[in-house]
Amino acid sequence: MDKSISPLDGRYGKRLEHLGEYFSEYALMRMRIITELRFLEALNRTKLFKPLSVKELETIHSTENNFSENDYKRIKEIEAVINHDVKSCEIFLQERLGLNQPNMIHFGLTSEDVNNLAYTFLFKEYVEKEQLPQLKELIGVLTGHAKNWADIPFPARTHGQIASPTTGGKEMAVFIARLIRQYNLLKNFIFTGKLNGATGNYSALSAAFPDYDWLKFSGDFLAGYGLEPNLVTTQIEDHDNWAQYFSITRQINHIVLDLDRDIWLYLTLGYLTIDADKGAVGSSTMPHKVNPINFENSEGNVQVSNSVLGGLIDKLGNSRMQRDLSDSTSARNIGVGLSHSYLAVSETIRGLKKLQINQERCLEELNNHPELLAEPVQTILRREGVDNPYNLLKDITRGKRVNLEELRKFIGTLDVSDKVKKQLLSLEPAAYLGEAVRITKMVVSQAEDILNQ
Repeated sequence: MDKSISPLDGRYGKRLEHLGEYFSEYALMRMRIITELRFLEALNRTKLFKPLSVKELETIHSTENNFSENDYKRIKEIEAVINHDVKSCEIFLQERLGLNQPNMIHFGLTSEDVNNLAYTFLFKEYVEKEQLPQLKELIGVLTGHAKNWADIPFPARTHGQIASPTTGGKEMAVFIARLIRQYNLLKNFIFTGKLNGATGNYSALSAAFPDYDWLKFSGDFLAGYGLEPNLVTTQIEDHDNWAQYFSITRQINHIVLDLDRDIWLYLTLGYLTIDADKGAVGSSTMPHKVNPINFENSEGNVQVSNSVLGGLIDKLGNSRMQRDLSDSTSARNIGVGLSHSYLAVSETIRGLKKLQINQERCLEELNNHPELLAEPVQTILRREGVDNPYNLLKDITRGKRVNLEELRKFIGTLDVSDKVKKQLLSLEPAAYLGEAVRITKMVVSQAEDILNQ
């Protein structure tokens, strides 16, 4: 019996179980412990305290590398008594490490020093191990379609109406190019962190060792773990950097949503088709149906993700004076927003892998709309100096169904040379593709550079 409140843990639990390594309470507690231990080792290197023994360092490394479910349970037992999560980690480490100088643990820190870094280390791992590889896979699947459909004529639609033709590959290339920009932003994104005490002034650290350069210590510590030091803060890291990261994720979501909706419409028009899953049911009453369920699932999850991430962007950048705890409870929903995004992209990838282009239907559609040639005809006539060619073509095509014979008859009446008439008469909707193929190949090349990294 499944009594999960969230579908992330219920219906989609098996598919998203691995994200618990980044977004669960267990993951956060594990990373708090790792953060405390990283700080402890850095503090030891200052030589402000008697050096830790070889045995103590071995215990520290073992605890950092082998955090277990029993360790988590012990921390939660402590928290049940003292009602403070970060302090519980400190007490657990005092028990576990058995240091001769237990006061080195959490020395001069405030809880938010540990929390902001724990979250940020988790985000950094998630981006590197999950989000970037998934985005790369999405680009890869789209690139496969772009290559295969590069020169297949495809009916374009503007304002929902038939428009100048493109190719199936070019339509995929549009989304590849957009996703590449976000991929590069995400790959080069640098998270920030703070390590400066209760009100951001290194006060406790400076009181204990006033002659030591704690700003440099903090900067070096953070940079050593690939973070950009935020040296000027209140009690909390300002979360502007998190907001930038969430904004990149939201933009990826928006692009995926745009893709989902376009694919859905192209399926409705019959330009694309979906390979039916054998044994799957598209309707409880209509046996013929093959639903675009993956793209619809993706669309729904994108909208949930963007709602959550948008709310977090609005909330986490605001705090009463030095801080309040409203950010703490809000931050626990970050994994919800990011997981819905991950689920959405995975659904889109699933759908794309079943997608086929209906070349016959595309050609039929283009051939049924010779009025598409009004654009190249009037443009060539402009070149030839014909008076107001736009209106000439508008009069015979706008809001009307024009067959190819009528268009050719009109061309025969034009006061232009036989050479120009021959060029105009040779035009065909399915061949009016401009630089679509070249553009597609250019984007495919850019994508392959990323895929081969």
